[in-house]
Amino acid sequence: MKENKLLTLAIETSCDETSAAVVADGREVLSNVIVSQIDVHKVFGGVVPEIASRRHLEYINEVAGRAINDAGVTPGQIDMIGVTKGPGLVGALLIGIATAKALAFVWDKPLVGVHHINGHICANYIAHKELEPPFTALVASGGHTSIVNVMDYNKCAVLGKTRDDAAGEAYDKVARVLGLGYPGGPAIDRAAREGNPNAVKFKRVFLEKDSFDFSFSGTKTGVSNYINSEKQSGRDINPADVAAAFQLSVVEVLVSKAVNAALISKSGKLALAGGVAANSLLREMLSDACKKNGIALYCPPIGLCTDNAAMIGCAAYYKYMAGERDGMDLDAFANLEL
Repeated sequence: MKENKLLTLAIETSCDETSAAVVADGREVLSNVIVSQIDVHKVFGGVVPEIASRRHLEYINEVAGRAINDAGVTPGQIDMIGVTKGPGLVGALLIGIATAKALAFVWDKPLVGVHHINGHICANYIAHKELEPPFTALVASGGHTSIVNVMDYNKCAVLGKTRDDAAGEAYDKVARVLGLGYPGGPAIDRAAREGNPNAVKFKRVFLEKDSFDFSFSGTKTGVSNYINSEKQSGRDINPADVAAAFQLSVVEVLVSKAVNAALISKSGKLALAGGVAANSLLREMLSDACKKNGIALYCPPIGLCTDNAAMIGCAAYYKYMAGERDGMDLDAFANLEL
């Protein structure tokens, strides 16, 4: 079964998905079990950290066991344990790290802590076997929006990041104002398909000339101000139009900055990563812009866009192959620079 492949048991608990996976040689996913907490947090309109931590504690052992069983391997065949160490909700991260430490100790396996954002980037290695560094990556999720220069498997440089709200966070907040529900990303995406993106004009925030940083707080506030103004004037609001207009204003900024960064890097390759990578308009506009500029675009399948352990297993593999190991003092970091 093993065929001399290096097997990683990976664990991901940075937010509200409890996930474990078995990955062979970094890119071959033998299993990828994900238990989502969306229904639990939906009533609150967002993730409640304390509840997320308790749910991870309830699910983690079962999820890790299922990952091993689904992969058709035994604990003795596992070569290493990879786990997300940050960034994320510290309580949630600690559940995954404690589990990884326990398994590494009992099974006498090496332990490797992984940066969550690097994991998202590595999802593209799983989906595209031919992809190798260097390339540019646009990482867009609920907590992070960054443009990253990927120089090697374990060497990255952040070219730009959000100064306030991440793209996914702005989606959640606008969806809440429009009454579209949680999670906001898919809700906005669905509603926008029925709306007119030119019905309302929201500001595109590009910041300083040549800056690769992002700021979506003003766009989010613009949506709230528009809704309040229309209500005070007694005019009806079309949620689909507002969703479409808001989405277009965000996506245009993401695409413009990502493509410019890829052109400047001269790698000729751009990878999309993170939960917002599942957005249909972002994929469509980024694909069109990359074709126009002669850039090869890499996107992970929808199942690897959201938080999952397979991507962590891939990232852990490349750290392990570079000789990196962690000890039993491995800790969780809510805010961890890439």
